[in-house]
Amino acid sequence: MNHASTRECPLGAYVLPGGVTDSSLASGQAHAAARIGLTSVWISERLGFRDLGAVAGAIGQATTTVRIGSAVTPFQTRHPAVLASLASTLQSLTGGRFLLGLGRGGSWLAGLGVVPTASNEMVIDVASILRRLWAGQTVTYHGPAGHYPAMRLEGLPQVAPPPLLMAALGPRSLRLAGQHFDGVIFPAFLTAEAVGQMTRTVRDAAAAAHRDPGDVRVYATVITMASPTPDDLGILAGRAVTYLQPPVHGERILHLNGWDLAPLTRLRAHPLIAALGGTLADQTYSPKDLTQVGQFIPQHWLTSSTAAGTPSFCAARLSEYLAAGADELILHGTPPDRLEPAVTAYRHWTTNQSAS
Repeated sequence: MNHASTRECPLGAYVLPGGVTDSSLASGQAHAAARIGLTSVWISERLGFRDLGAVAGAIGQATTTVRIGSAVTPFQTRHPAVLASLASTLQSLTGGRFLLGLGRGGSWLAGLGVVPTASNEMVIDVASILRRLWAGQTVTYHGPAGHYPAMRLEGLPQVAPPPLLMAALGPRSLRLAGQHFDGVIFPAFLTAEAVGQMTRTVRDAAAAAHRDPGDVRVYATVITMASPTPDDLGILAGRAVTYLQPPVHGERILHLNGWDLAPLTRLRAHPLIAALGGTLADQTYSPKDLTQVGQFIPQHWLTSSTAAGTPSFCAARLSEYLAAGADELILHGTPPDRLEPAVTAYRHWTTNQSAS
């Protein structure tokens, strides 16, 4: 079952997108998201200015209807009991509107003294630990996720546990999401065709695990810019650099989209990128800083993997992603208070399609 067929608007959006460090803007952006009818708002956690608990708590008090999701926070940066407590507290605080999206992490975590990338075993075990803690159990665990003699939450709110989501791109992560999670989050700069292929992998894995494939909700991230200026398009290309620069991640996006490797090789050879060594570009530069590097990205890559154009173009492109199998889209690259033209056009598009 495709949840996008329900009456609920299948569109959400990130708050504080890009290099925005003023976390006080999050509540106003979330209020704008609710005003224009978005279903959800999402937080990409960053140490120092986008703490998940603080930002989600503020949004929860500023809104009453939108769901509030993390997209994402790493599995390994919090003790499992602390993570479970954070999620259950936010679920209580928001009246059941919180979604916990987790990611495997990356090389940047090595500086924190934790395992940089969560293994398959850790992913499965953390999901199990969280669910057992939310069920009120005392958990004794010794394994890839750590060593814990007796974990237990002291009290539990009278609301259902939050949905547990996983960010995924590669085939193993997609299968894990289908087998063990309530939903999956896809990154930006994927074509609708790639999203369709990935959705089938997730749902096939769910079916093989004797789960209802329709119970695993698919969230696809789509860069959305209505009536972009030339400067906006330059920033769009710069943002694409941050997604394609990381080793393995960039190659996976190219493979899924059917793109040639040569432009990525030239992009990574640019002095600004080559000087980073193993550092991720978005840890050093904002998308605006990378507009020059973004010129190495073929234009058709951007036009085929984003919703950037007239509002009607945005509406049609968003509809393509939903038709490909996504249940909900997370609009990215534009704050919610500037998304109204695209959202309004999407509503008109769906109304016209229903009428025809």
